[in-house]
Amino acid sequence: MADMDIKTTIEMNTTTPSAQADMGAGTGAGNAGGDIIDISTQSFMADVSEASREKLVLVEFGAAWCEPCKQLEPVLEKIIHEARGQVRLAKMDIDAHPQIAQQLQVQSIPAVFAFKDGQPRDGFMGVLPESEIKKFIAKNLDGTLEASPIDKMTEAGEAALQDKNYEQAIACFQTVLEAQAGHIPALAGLAQCYIATQAPDKAEAILAQIPENAQGGADDPALAAARAALALIHKADTLGDSNTLQAKLQTDPNDHQARFDLALALHAAGERAAAIDALLEIIRRNRNWQDDAARKQLLELFTAYGAEDDVTIDGRRRLSSLLFS
Repeated sequence: MADMDIKTTIEMNTTTPSAQADMGAGTGAGNAGGDIIDISTQSFMADVSEASREKLVLVEFGAAWCEPCKQLEPVLEKIIHEARGQVRLAKMDIDAHPQIAQQLQVQSIPAVFAFKDGQPRDGFMGVLPESEIKKFIAKNLDGTLEASPIDKMTEAGEAALQDKNYEQAIACFQTVLEAQAGHIPALAGLAQCYIATQAPDKAEAILAQIPENAQGGADDPALAAARAALALIHKADTLGDSNTLQAKLQTDPNDHQARFDLALALHAAGERAAAIDALLEIIRRNRNWQDDAARKQLLELFTAYGAEDDVTIDGRRRLSSLLFS
């Protein structure tokens, strides 16, 4: 689907109250055209076993007193809404209906089982990040979980950001946020665009909207990268002139503070590989300098650059070689 088609779809889906509900998290039984329901022992056969012959059914075992259940449930409901009929979520209170959980040997909650063709096919316990739950569902749909219009627009923004087409990326992320305020990947992507276009104040304002413990935030690599990049900008603002730092190192190659500051200055200048080289050199000369400061700074750089970046991959390999040699 082309970018304009995705944008049109999002706009069309936010023109009616029912469509707006589909864009957000679930609000209880009966939503998403009957794909989010509360079930009992008596209704289990019809609502789960028989229904799973038509579509994938997730059974969530929980209880009103269970705090992790309260964290997981809105994430599950959001995913079910976005799946638009591909998956059903059946919620079962184990206090009111303990028999099925006992038969499935549920030992802790929340517990989620995927039913297909009348049988439990897979499951997980505890709270998983949204991205991992989507992978779990896709696997049990044999990889056929269709992305929602919001996901597609977010992916288009991320692709444009990767290509350094910041104007297009900003437009994509803003479109997502118009449809779903508080969408963490879009906020993170927008912040990264502002950082890349030398507008850190705008990036900071965007990131300030996201609580540190926001649901779905802890596992979002784009958000971690944006926060790390902004932290590096603040650090770089306090540095001296890079020529002065270079001169200090020529006088004393073991001036680790000068080399550390130079690494941040090189990062700020866009010389990422050289910045990593400088920090690795500190570790080579004095692994424990300033309570492992060089290694910790390297990890912040790796987070800012992203796990898939070639500079990160090479830097991690070289760091491992130094630490375990």
